[in-house]
Amino acid sequence: MIKNAFFRYSLLSLFSVAGGLQACSSSSTSGELKPGTWRGIIEVSGQEMPFNFTVSEQGGKQVAHLINGEEKILINEISHSQDSVRLQMHIFDAALIAKVEGDKLSGRWERKDQAQPYSLPFRAELGNTSRFSQNPAKPALEVTGKWEVHFTEEEGKTYPAIGEFVQKGNQLTGTFLTTTGDYRYLQGEVNGNELKLSAFDGAHAFLFTATGKEDGTLAGDFYAGQSGHETWTAKRNDAFKLASADTLTYLKPGYERLDFSFPDLNGKKVSLSDPQFKGKVVVAQIFGSWCPNCMDETKFLAPWYEKNKSRGVEVVGLGYEVSPEIDKAKERVQKMRDRLNVPYTLLIGGTKDKELVAKSLPALNHVLSFPTTIFIDKQGKVRKIHTGFSGPGTGKYYEEFVQEFNKTIDELVAEK
Repeated sequence: MIKNAFFRYSLLSLFSVAGGLQACSSSSTSGELKPGTWRGIIEVSGQEMPFNFTVSEQGGKQVAHLINGEEKILINEISHSQDSVRLQMHIFDAALIAKVEGDKLSGRWERKDQAQPYSLPFRAELGNTSRFSQNPAKPALEVTGKWEVHFTEEEGKTYPAIGEFVQKGNQLTGTFLTTTGDYRYLQGEVNGNELKLSAFDGAHAFLFTATGKEDGTLAGDFYAGQSGHETWTAKRNDAFKLASADTLTYLKPGYERLDFSFPDLNGKKVSLSDPQFKGKVVVAQIFGSWCPNCMDETKFLAPWYEKNKSRGVEVVGLGYEVSPEIDKAKERVQKMRDRLNVPYTLLIGGTKDKELVAKSLPALNHVLSFPTTIFIDKQGKVRKIHTGFSGPGTGKYYEEFVQEFNKTIDELVAEK
């Protein structure tokens, strides 16, 4: 999965870095966005990836919402400078920065969560409510249902996935599930013999395309971020399953506990031997504030913890961030905590390099995915490790996860 995010500079200096957007004279127009529905385009891996967003007023200030199918992501950090606007991408270290020209925007999508941060061209138009085509051709495909999917990376490595689609005429929604997570809410269309799906959540910029074949299969391309490209094929298969998420990460021989000592957001070292965890069932969440799947899991865990903490259950989040500088890492995790109203303890474990994550948690065979969720019993022993997260965009798979999560907790709480 490809993850994204962003750092705040002054508008004028960041415009210069982002590709030459210049501060305008005092006679320039206002950078205020007009209210309504906008259609945005980000040039992802050389392709035009469309997305939709709305602009409105909320609590006396201008806000936006990114739209992906049923999902609406609030963007409430919008700033203006003369004829330009900056939309900070909620918890992520990313932003849309553009010059406002009436009903049009032109600028960049900036992301800073990479070893080599980059920006991609962005533009938008007010009043165009279509995702891809305003007048698509009559569908020659019907893709509603479950598909066995295989993605092939540029280097030739192949990995499996499940495709779940819902088609209503030309309109198409769905997602892909892999062993390490899902591609969240996708929205698009079926246009004749072709399908297209896209998603932009502030940190992800995804575009999927495919053509229907005579044998009923699909074949297409997946574009992501600055240069990501994979091909994919799919066939209908209601019986297809991925490897169990509870078998991919496990304890090394000789280990039965998870040991760590990491600082919290106030700098205090915390470990599982502390009194707050003594004799309790503990859920340890390996996460990153830059990770949209982690955002989805945190949105589940935060209210769940408030409802269940009185049962003798604790949750602790082990954060692995982009920056190796502890203060910068704390800043990103604190923003996630504030925006998602996280009531449980969050720690700084280190950087997001998976090899370094594994070294910081030597009991684990590896860390394959963000998030990874570890269930620990009242005796402090690890009882289950769940790799990845099937978020609400996966529908029934998310419901199954919630059911299994609660079943595991119920069993551990009931133990003496």
